[in-house]
Amino acid sequence: MYLSENIIMDRRQLLKQAGLAAAAFAFSRDLFAAETNKLRFQNQNSGPVIKLSSNENPHGPSPQAKKAMLEMVNQSNRYPWEITTQLREKIADAYQLTKEHVVVGAGSSELLGTVSLMAALQKGHAIAPTPTFRLWMPAAKTVGLPVELIPLTKDKNTDLQRMKDSITAQTKMVYLCNPNNPVGNIIPANELETFIKEVAPTCIILLDEAYTEFSDEPSMIKCVNDYPNLIVAKTFSKIYGMAGARAGYAVAHPSTIKKMTDLQPWANAGISAVTLAGALASFNDKDFIQHCRTENEKAKKTFTDALTKSGMPFIPSHTSFVYFDTAAYPKDVRNLLEKNNIIGCRTFEEGTGWRRLSIGTSEEMKAVVNVLI
Repeated sequence: MYLSENIIMDRRQLLKQAGLAAAAFAFSRDLFAAETNKLRFQNQNSGPVIKLSSNENPHGPSPQAKKAMLEMVNQSNRYPWEITTQLREKIADAYQLTKEHVVVGAGSSELLGTVSLMAALQKGHAIAPTPTFRLWMPAAKTVGLPVELIPLTKDKNTDLQRMKDSITAQTKMVYLCNPNNPVGNIIPANELETFIKEVAPTCIILLDEAYTEFSDEPSMIKCVNDYPNLIVAKTFSKIYGMAGARAGYAVAHPSTIKKMTDLQPWANAGISAVTLAGALASFNDKDFIQHCRTENEKAKKTFTDALTKSGMPFIPSHTSFVYFDTAAYPKDVRNLLEKNNIIGCRTFEEGTGWRRLSIGTSEEMKAVVNVLI
């Protein structure tokens, strides 16, 4: 009797959970059916705003990711150990590695911070190009890792030779973002691999590949077994469209990954069950990734054609943003765009005309073009 009552209760509970899942899915249909390129930011004075400031994917998470996240909501009372392992294994398999080569975190920024802390404990300094992605730098300096900035070349390329010449016995970390944010260009794979080989094994090479999926350049993950000082950080924030969900990972030699996880309060536990489900589904959704690449290139060309017509030089971009020079343009581009409810145009080099703008949907970039031309 006791057993049968438990079975009945289990069935009732399962039916209840299934009903809740179905209700949640039905409730969310309209939300997820809405076009992701719909303008969602509202200016209280003059209507909707186009936000092009943070290199977010305007197409949102993939349909498979949305479905997986919804289904995982009802399991969020459980620790997601199994799905964490599945994601690490899926990532490792893609590069013919093992899960011991992979650490996950709440966005790649968490892992950039972890590596910075690891380097700071060695009592030295770091080297990075400028301009580049700087979000991790204030915290690095706070924990005792000052950062020496090496200017880009006149052509806005990362000056690998000057960076290599600047490395001393006190250099504990070299940071590179490839493709570089905010410039959008790449370090060719052969040059980057040569640089990795020539850096002393006692110096960490932190390679940020947040935008690699937008380009045809190979990942340097292929080198991690040969160079234990190489750590490659990647994210689900950009082409996977999960910036707000917060998921990222790093790949390195297992001995290096162990040093990183030793600095996490709970190894590989920084991502929620819902986000993990979305990340795992996204990683498998190759059609969606190709769709995002195709749409990004189309929208980017709409914008760069307008820059050419307007006489504004730009750096050929391998990313979801464009770096362009407004010096010769007769108006203040940022103010002009903001007056037309387009936000996000910003500088990374004070005193120059260089600006970065994220690529939105084709519809959004046509709106930008209509303002500039």
